[in-house]
Amino acid sequence: MLTLTAVAGDPLVLTRRLDLNGGSEVVFRPLTHTDAHHLAAFLEGLSAESRRLSTFNGYDLAAARELCDAIARYDKLRLVLDEVPSGRIVGLLEFSLDLHSADIARYRRAGIRLAATDCRFGPTLADDYQGKGVGTQVFPLIADVARRFGKKRIILLGGVLADNSRAIRYYEKQGFQTVGSFTGADGVRALDMILDLHLPLGR
Repeated sequence: MLTLTAVAGDPLVLTRRLDLNGGSEVVFRPLTHTDAHHLAAFLEGLSAESRRLSTFNGYDLAAARELCDAIARYDKLRLVLDEVPSGRIVGLLEFSLDLHSADIARYRRAGIRLAATDCRFGPTLADDYQGKGVGTQVFPLIADVARRFGKKRIILLGGVLADNSRAIRYYEKQGFQTVGSFTGADGVRALDMILDLHLPLGR
């Protein structure tokens, strides 16, 4: 079973090349300490709407450095999509391998007991890569990463905003099931969704 320390020591263990529909290519790989400036360009390039739908603390070089400095220090595994041949980061995929008490409580109210074999996940794509099926093509790799860390189910990191219909359709397409809703501290309604990795992916 993989560990965060092992991935930080050898990022190639999770590095894959992926041919996208339309002929372009990306590299799926762990975030590294040398990515700060490319990651900052990715964050700075996100539109106001993409930022509204994301959960990052900031969208500048300081925020990017904070994410890079956190590698193997906490419970987070962050992977990126690199555009070939430019090397531009066009996606940031976040795993949280530990569970938050608020998530545990919400899912318990929905009749689901979360366990150490569950993880949280949240993706963000560059605006020009959204709505093109990239997330669907990448998702088998995401599911494989979760399994290699010994995880059996995936829940959404921070849920998905109830008004984000495109994301909800995407998650449903991958096999996620809606189990409930909640209102965040900002007063915005979100949905909790869960995926059982023992079941076939997609529909």
